[in-house]
Amino acid sequence: MASFSWTEEDVLRCCGSKRFAKELASASPFSDLHHAIQSARGIWFNKVAPLPSSSLLSITLAYPFPHLLILQIDVAGWLEAFAAHPPIGSISPSVSQSLFFQSLSFLFLFWNPFNFFIVGRIRWSKEEQSAAMATATDTTLQELVDWNIRYQEKFGFVFLICASGRGTPEILAELKKRYVNRPIVELEIAAQEEMKIIELRLARLVKSDVGSNSSAPSSLPVNSSITAGGGSSRTRPPITTHVLDIARGSPASGMDVHLEMWKGTSQQPLFSNRESTGWVLVGSSTTNTDGRSGQLMGIVDHITPGFYRISFDTGKYAPSGFFPYVSIVFQVRENQTGDHFHVPLLHAPFSFSTYRGS
Repeated sequence: MASFSWTEEDVLRCCGSKRFAKELASASPFSDLHHAIQSARGIWFNKVAPLPSSSLLSITLAYPFPHLLILQIDVAGWLEAFAAHPPIGSISPSVSQSLFFQSLSFLFLFWNPFNFFIVGRIRWSKEEQSAAMATATDTTLQELVDWNIRYQEKFGFVFLICASGRGTPEILAELKKRYVNRPIVELEIAAQEEMKIIELRLARLVKSDVGSNSSAPSSLPVNSSITAGGGSSRTRPPITTHVLDIARGSPASGMDVHLEMWKGTSQQPLFSNRESTGWVLVGSSTTNTDGRSGQLMGIVDHITPGFYRISFDTGKYAPSGFFPYVSIVFQVRENQTGDHFHVPLLHAPFSFSTYRGS
């Protein structure tokens, strides 16, 4: 993959901090995505708002509209980036008009409606929150908006979480968990989540080849894994999953997960031959404390089209439950090889559901 460069406007599509955008644009060209992400992490944590351990107690939050009273460090770049995010739930059409404008009132203090790159950030935010919106009810969405407002009143910035692939119950549980944090602790967590979002968006920026000086090819090599010197445009495998225990209202940790691909003699798996030996194991893992599985397959630009089956050992996780295991079969079509497939499981002892996340 040839080297590529970005302008400040390109980077602002990924992060609302002008200082970050200027620093990262100045650091280009980059040899590959890994190089760009490593540079971005260094800038975000060491230049935009360096946090030496000796300075952790040098931040105080003021009220009513919280501003950070900086004694030794400057986190204005972080706050500027945080302010560029719409509160989770505010982009859903289910939110009432009054709540919608209440959520947006904070953002208008910072956004310049004439900056074209804001349109790209809004679109990406909507796509990143698609899983949350797909799993939301009017009740949970109302609760999410209410807690967003409470969080913002306490900390002075919007609740930040890398929402890609996460359902509303999971996000709401995490918001409540983090609400009790001390401001300095939550500031650091929010900065870490912002960096996760930046990494995902930089990968999309490379893939879409929007850098004005970019010489990167529009189609990237098939099966090129991301390594220290690699060039994959992805930052995660094409197929991922997480499990949410909806009976407990928390992530389901310790559940075994298998991913298989159909390699049988017939063109596709048949309902009448569900236990065929045509299924070949791709990878396996166990969910962590966040309910997310480890890597089930390699990080490649283009996944092989075909039929995949992801299975969850629900019987081991919930021995008294109704389901000994749950298997979900889905198809990756020829025109979807560059897409990401997040296939989560929302599990309870006597019911389960799934959806395609982003």
